[in-house]
Amino acid sequence: MKYEMLYLIDSAVAEEARDALITKFEDTVKNLGGTVLSTDKWGVKKLAYPIQYKNDAFYVLMTFEADGSAIKELDRIAGITDSVMRRMITKAN
Repeated sequence: MKYEMLYLIDSAVAEEARDALITKFEDTVKNLGGTVLSTDKWGVKKLAYPIQYKNDAFYVLMTFEADGSAIKELDRIAGITDSVMRRMITKAN
């Protein structure tokens, strides 16, 4: 199945740490038997409402193929990563 994961990284995180985080999620997909099709870095954008008293975040959209069990693990890892403010995984057409 093809999926998209949109996640928001705290904009206060340094660029090197942010790139390491993006690589971490790509490697997680690969380690779970999936393939990363693309990673779009949208950059820092204003949030619709404050999250953790912050008004902006760095948006990243990762498109990948994986099976259902990989999705659960990826969501779990993103959920316990401190600098990820929000994440959403959806099926892509």
